Amino acid sequence: MQSLETILENLNRAQTAFLSAADTVHADCWTKCPSEGCWSAAQLVAHLIGVERSCIGMADRIVQHSPRRVSFLKRFHVPMAVVESRFIRRKAPSPPDIQLLREKEEMLAELRGVRERTLAFIEETRGRDLRPYRYKHPFLGSLNLYEWFQFIASHEVRHTKQMREIAANIPKVVASLQK
Repeated sequence: MQSLETILENLNRAQTAFLSAADTVHADCWTKCPSEGCWSAAQLVAHLIGVERSCIGMADRIVQHSPRRVSFLKRFHVPMAVVESRFIRRKAPSPPDIQLLREKEEMLAELRGVRERTLAFIEETRGRDLRPYRYKHPFLGSLNLYEWFQFIASHEVRHTKQMREIAANIPKVVASLQK
């Protein structure tokens, strides 16, 4: 298992890289999908907000109770490198909440706020051993809370690549709209 300090560094690095990639999408193109069936930058940020909120909400709920025992075999999960890679494409279990779609700067501020809540939760629980607290990811398997924190970082790394793809493909859409 990675140290908590390494996980915190990964969370910081992932968000810094994601925000840098998001900066390359012009505000006028924020809600435009680069092609049929692809998410817009706004939808991608809404997805990240929703996933991170969900992870921390679940973590907050489960630490209120005694941890459940999980068999040794059920503790194995898909490595986080698979999450970061976009080699295996996964369809989100549900589309992003359209009520979360807003102007670029407002959405990025909300994403930063969700991360602040994640970091506050980590700080609030720093003196506790969170390894016994687990819940299941639909694709990866059973993760303990530290692994969930790492998942948040790895998930953001994955979507940084997607944001770069969106940014690279948006100018073609804008150019075709101007014709």
